[in-house]
Amino acid sequence: MNRSRAVVLTAVTAAAALVIALVAGGAVAEKVIPGLGDAGALTRWGLPIARMAMNLGAALTVGALLMAAALLPSVKGRLSADAIRYVRAGSWLAAGWATAAAATLVLTVADILGEPVSQVLVGNELSSYVGQLPQGTALMLVILLTVVIALLGRTTVTAGATLGLLAAAVIAVLPPPLTGHSASSPNHSLAVTGVALHIGAVVPWVGGLAILAWHALGKGDRLGLAAARFSRMALYCYVVVGISGAVNAVTRLPDPAELFTSAYGRLILVKAIAFAVLGWFGWLHRTRTLPAVAEGRPYAFARLAAVETAVMAGTMGVAVALARTAPPAVSAGVDPVKDLLGYDLPPAITAVRLATMWRLDLFFAAVVIVLGGAYIGGLVRLRRRGDAWPVGRTAAWFTGLLTIVLATMSGIGTYAPVLFSTHMIQHMTLAMLSPIFLVLGGPVTLALRALKPAAVKDDRGPREWLTIVLHSRFTKVIGHPAVATVIFVGSTYVLYFSPLFESLMRGHLGHIAMTSHFLLSGSLFYWVLIGVDPAPHKPPYAARILILFVTMPFHAFFGIALMNTNSLANNWYTSLGRTWGTSIAQDIHTGGSIAWAFGEIPTLIVLIALVFQWFVDEQRTAIRLDRKADRATANQENSDLDDYNDYLASLDRRGGRADLPRPGET
Repeated sequence: MNRSRAVVLTAVTAAAALVIALVAGGAVAEKVIPGLGDAGALTRWGLPIARMAMNLGAALTVGALLMAAALLPSVKGRLSADAIRYVRAGSWLAAGWATAAAATLVLTVADILGEPVSQVLVGNELSSYVGQLPQGTALMLVILLTVVIALLGRTTVTAGATLGLLAAAVIAVLPPPLTGHSASSPNHSLAVTGVALHIGAVVPWVGGLAILAWHALGKGDRLGLAAARFSRMALYCYVVVGISGAVNAVTRLPDPAELFTSAYGRLILVKAIAFAVLGWFGWLHRTRTLPAVAEGRPYAFARLAAVETAVMAGTMGVAVALARTAPPAVSAGVDPVKDLLGYDLPPAITAVRLATMWRLDLFFAAVVIVLGGAYIGGLVRLRRRGDAWPVGRTAAWFTGLLTIVLATMSGIGTYAPVLFSTHMIQHMTLAMLSPIFLVLGGPVTLALRALKPAAVKDDRGPREWLTIVLHSRFTKVIGHPAVATVIFVGSTYVLYFSPLFESLMRGHLGHIAMTSHFLLSGSLFYWVLIGVDPAPHKPPYAARILILFVTMPFHAFFGIALMNTNSLANNWYTSLGRTWGTSIAQDIHTGGSIAWAFGEIPTLIVLIALVFQWFVDEQRTAIRLDRKADRATANQENSDLDDYNDYLASLDRRGGRADLPRPGET
C-alpha cells in the first residue's frame, strides 16, 4: 500500500462512517417545526462535514507536531531535516484546520438561527453570535490559535519551539467539545472533565498514528525509534480514552437500556466496538509489527498502521454524528439548582455529612492517580536499581495527595460550591496544606533519579526536558521568592475582591481553574521555602523564615477583610435557593474567620520544617568542614613526613653529616 491509497482509504472510510451515522441517528432528517426557520440542506449536511474536517485537521496537526517534537530524535535541541518537514506540514495542516473551524462557525450560526448561510453572511448575526454564545467564542479561539500555529510553524527549527506549538494545538482542540453536550449534561462536572480527557487522549493517538503511518509508507528514517515511542504513548492514550468514554456514556445515558433503545445509545455502541477493534490493532503492533520493524521489515507495520488509521477516521466520523444526535431526554423536570451544581442541592451541613457525602471529582481523581502512580513507578525503578529513597519523603507525598482527595471529593467538595465557609476550608487546604507535603515529597528529585537518559545521544527525552524546564528563564522568574510570594498572596485578593470569583463559580471549568490555581500557587510558594527539589533560587534559611513571617499578616488581613464583607458572589449563592443554615452574609463572615485562623497550622508546620532543614544543613556543613580540616591536617602531616624523608636522603647523599640544618631550621 502506498501513501495515495492510504489517504483514499482513510477519506472514504471517514466519509462513509459519517454519512451512515448521520442517517442512522436522524441528525440530517428535515425537521419542520411551526414558527421556527429551517437552515436548509446545506447546513444540515455541511455542518457535520465541516466539523469532521476540523477534527481531522486538529488530529493531523497535533500528529505532525508530535512527530517532530517527540517521536523523531533531535540533536541538542535542533530538529532533524525530517522533523522540520513535519513542522512545515503541521503549519499547512493548521491553516486547513483554521479554515474548517471558520466554516463550522458560519454553519453553526445558520443552524442555531434557522437561517440559510447566505443570509447569515450578509447580516450581523455572525458577529453577535461570536460575542454572546459559548460555542462561538470557542470556535473563535480555535481560529486564533490555529492561525498562530500556522504562522509560527513556517520558521520553527528547534525542539523547544515545536513543543510549544504542540501544546498550543492541544489547547485549541478543547474549546468546541467543552461547550457541546457535556456542558448541558445533568452531571456536567463529570461530563466536562470526561470529554476533556477523552479529546486530549484521542487527538494525539489518532494524529500520531496517521503521521507515523505516513512516515512508514514513505520509508522514513528512525521508524523503529519513532514507532516504539508512539507505542508507549498510545497505550496510555488507549486507557484514558476507554475510561473517559465510559464516563461520558454514563453521564449521557443513566439508563443502560438506552444503549439499545435510542439512536444516541446505538452510536455509542458502534464507537465501543470500534474501540475494541483498535485495541486489537494495538496488540498486533506490539506483538508482530514492532518486532518486524526492529528486524528491518517496516512494510508490515506500515500496512497495518494505514488500515488502523482508516478505522480511526471512521470512528471519528461516528463521533461527529454522535455530537449532532440528540441524547435521550431527561424524564424528570428541570431542576435549576442541579443545572448549576451538576448535582442535587445537599441537605443542611453537619459534621457527619461532611465526612460521608463523598462525590467523585473526575479531574482531581485523575490528577491524584497520575501523581501517585508516577511516584510509585519512580520508587519501583529505584528499588530495582538498588537505590534507596527516604521513607519520610514518600509519606509526605502521599499525605499531600490524601489531603487533595479530602478537599475535593469528601463532603468538603460537595458543600464547597454551596457554602462560602466550606469553600474557604477547601481553599485553605489546597493552597496552604496540601502543597507543604507535596514539595517535601521531592517529586522532581525522584524523577531525575528514576528517569533514564535519552536513548539517542544528544536527543531530548523526559529527563532532558525536565532538566531544561528547571533551568529555563521562565522557571527562574516564576521561582524567584518575590514573584512566588506575590502570586501566592496577591492572587487571593484579586480573586475574591473582584467579579472573577462569581464568574468562576458559575462554571465547572472555572471551578477547576480556581482550585488548580490554589494548589499550584501554594506549591510554587512552598517550593521556594521548604522544597527539597532543585530550584533556581535558594535563599538563606533566615531569609526564608523572614518571608514566611512577612506573608502571615497578609493572610490575617485577608481574613479580616472577608469578615467585614457582606456581599461576595451573592447572585450565585442566591440562585442556589438554600433554605437551611445561616444567611449569606453570616456565612461569608464565617469563611473569613476560617481564613484568618487556618493560616496558623500551615505556618507552624513550615516553621518546624525550616528549623529542621536548617539544623540538618548546619550538621552537614559541620561534617563537611571537619572532613576538609582532617584532609588538610593529613596533607600537612604527609608534607612534613616527606620533608623529613628528603632530609634523611640528603644526609645519605652527603656522607651522613648531621651538622646540616634540618628543614625549617636556620
